[in-house]
Amino acid sequence: MFSEVSKLLIIIGFIFIIVGLIFLFLPKFKLPGDILIQKDNFTFYFPLGTSILLSIILSIILTIIFFLFRK
Repeated sequence: MFSEVSKLLIIIGFIFIIVGLIFLFLPKFKLPGDILIQKDNFTFYFPLGTSILLSIILSIILTIIFFLFRK
């Protein structure tokens, strides 16, 4: 039981490290679907394309993890 939980925590930790490095090296990562509205004293940024891409990637990763740990 503990070996499965520890493997899952290690995998999740590596995922956090990879995502953190991506955000560190690509701070202004924008996709074509992201919404940016700039007025005089107002800026609104909604990363719609980035959110969809991250959702797809995380769904694939979690599907693989759950498939590997299924008995």
